[in-house]
Amino acid sequence: MNSATLHRRFIDELPQIAHTPGHLTTLLDARSFRDTLHAEIAAATQRIYLVALYLQDDEAGREILDALYRAKQQNPALDIKVLVDWHRAQRGLIGAADSEGNAALYREYAEQFEHQVEVLGVPVRNREVFGVLHLKGFVVDDKVIYSGASLNDIYLAQHNRYRYDRYHVLENKDLADSMAQFILETLVASDAVTCLNQKERPHTKVLKGAIKTLRNKLSQASYHYAGQTVDDSQVGLTPLVGLGKKKNKLNQYIRRLIASAQQELIICTPYFNFPRSISVEVKRAIRRGVKVSIIVGDKTANDFYIPPSEPFKTIGGLPYLYEINLRQFARQNEAALARRQLSIYLWKHDDNSFHLKGLWVDKQYMMITGNNLNPRAWKLDLENAILVHDHNQLIAEQKQQEIDQILTHTRLVGCYKDIDDINSYPPPVKKLLKRVRRFRADHLLNQIM
Repeated sequence: MNSATLHRRFIDELPQIAHTPGHLTTLLDARSFRDTLHAEIAAATQRIYLVALYLQDDEAGREILDALYRAKQQNPALDIKVLVDWHRAQRGLIGAADSEGNAALYREYAEQFEHQVEVLGVPVRNREVFGVLHLKGFVVDDKVIYSGASLNDIYLAQHNRYRYDRYHVLENKDLADSMAQFILETLVASDAVTCLNQKERPHTKVLKGAIKTLRNKLSQASYHYAGQTVDDSQVGLTPLVGLGKKKNKLNQYIRRLIASAQQELIICTPYFNFPRSISVEVKRAIRRGVKVSIIVGDKTANDFYIPPSEPFKTIGGLPYLYEINLRQFARQNEAALARRQLSIYLWKHDDNSFHLKGLWVDKQYMMITGNNLNPRAWKLDLENAILVHDHNQLIAEQKQQEIDQILTHTRLVGCYKDIDDINSYPPPVKKLLKRVRRFRADHLLNQIM
């Protein structure tokens, strides 16, 4: 038995939830995601649990809160909880003036209505730079709406710009119950998780012990559900969660997925900065003859990109660091690029941005996830995913439709020289990157961004 077959056996031994293919819907754009989310909130009768990095104080964020509060006032028994990152909720945007952040919005709404919607802050670490709530998935009654998107104007295409992500709706009570149980028993029940609606909130230092306890619990946590027999008319679903470098089941099975590829591997990531173990497995896949496609955003489609016409800030150097990583990878694998065994696609559409993540392996497996496949996701943030097993090609058309849509605004890299090098960068970027290299800080930055 070869190594790829062995890894596939481990994947197939994962407990699965049986799922009817017709109850999995792939949405192809941000507006459809926004409209679907609003429709499901309006129709909810039992529970709404929204988990995202943040719900922002802007037009789209307020419309989501409006919808949630409207549903709560009409049906006070409706269980509504919004979980966001504790640190992210209490600061302004990077580079903006100091502020109370989105927490002020949550308090404003809570003071206006009789029946409150709980907005809970989840601190994964004592400081944001060392780990955030990057868990994804909205549970609405017996449906799971899964996307890497947060809740604000650009993710929800509120105006004329959008941040492109993946969007899936799975109607499955067992999956919804499993994800809801994790939210309630692991997160909501923690002493570290605090309601952000109130004006007086504990300082993070006061929560230090509770945060440590929560993190220890999260590092060992998993979704609980009874494994089911998946017949030939069904696909299998395996929800996975992980935190930290050690004993991280999600990391383990992402690596196994890549190592199991025998014909085709497709990877989407917004920030080209693979953890070492992923880089190793991708290179091994190329060596064993797998056709590898990597879809990544152009540096100008990165959410940290600052056009040369605007004042430069240090954070604006990140897209260039990612591009340097990509050019180096393309150069190392130039022979595979030349024979089209390795394909690198750069996504760019007007002034919109790219936030897609995920894996497709041999038309047998599809992973939908918020994991950026970078060292930060690998070591610091709380991440999750849903692995879809499709051995009978029951959702092949839907998968291909999504991939085709993703590729619509991409260009294929012919060789590493098609990717800009540092000599073409604006002077402030070149100055920053030279300083970073002089102090050998590029490795550290790659580990936390």
